[in-house]
Amino acid sequence: MSCGEHHDTDCREVLDKVYNYLDGELDEGNCVDIRQHLDECGPCLKEYGLEQVVKQLVAKHCGCEQVPDDLRAKVLNRIDQVRSELTS
Repeated sequence: MSCGEHHDTDCREVLDKVYNYLDGELDEGNCVDIRQHLDECGPCLKEYGLEQVVKQLVAKHCGCEQVPDDLRAKVLNRIDQVRSELTS
């Protein structure tokens, strides 16, 4: 997606990073770039707003449930298996 206007940070780049931005996983420089872009770009801001609302709803309604211990163990075991396959 691109709004057609010139920005220091391209719309596609912003939308590629928006999940990491929402999760607080970007460094301050990237956060500043994305905030500046969203302040300038209506189409991206609209897209960002939708994504933020969806994430908030999921967190609100699903974030409090405990993961069963056996499921957690299976997932961690599978992660270990994949890691060992990748390193061998």
